[in-house]
Amino acid sequence: MKKILLFAGLLAANFAGAQAFTGKGDAKLNIGANIQDGGAGITGTVDLGIGENLSYGFSATYLLGVDEVLGEKPDFADRADIKARLNANIGNVIGISEQFDLYPGLDLGLRNFGAHVGARYFFTNGFGVYSEAGFPIARYDTDPVGFDYLNNQFVFQVGASFNF
Repeated sequence: MKKILLFAGLLAANFAGAQAFTGKGDAKLNIGANIQDGGAGITGTVDLGIGENLSYGFSATYLLGVDEVLGEKPDFADRADIKARLNANIGNVIGISEQFDLYPGLDLGLRNFGAHVGARYFFTNGFGVYSEAGFPIARYDTDPVGFDYLNNQFVFQVGASFNF
């Protein structure tokens, strides 16, 4: 019983020190799955703190499993997307746990100008989980069809988050 209490205490102390967003100089790396209509793939984002509640970053997505359209397979350019992003990290503003970061934001990519809302929860100072949903506000092609629709629609991401 003493060992269990000791382990629980050490675990709680470890979690107590985890902080999701620390402001200027903070750096996060998210690696996860990208799920959308017509395909699924991997995504990576880097967010860098530039103020108490503001960060900027970049994201890259590559779709691995993509449905064929009229018997054609997508090429690399159809599967890949890169975006610049700006986040408002509001976890401390709304008074939630330091381990939790809620961040709405805007992104400018190869296919659209869009928005996203995400959340990160850190179990330790270096490791956590994240989830993010994104959608286009203005598409460069107003009527995307076929492969133009990939990475140009509502997307859901889930994965691991790291401090670096």
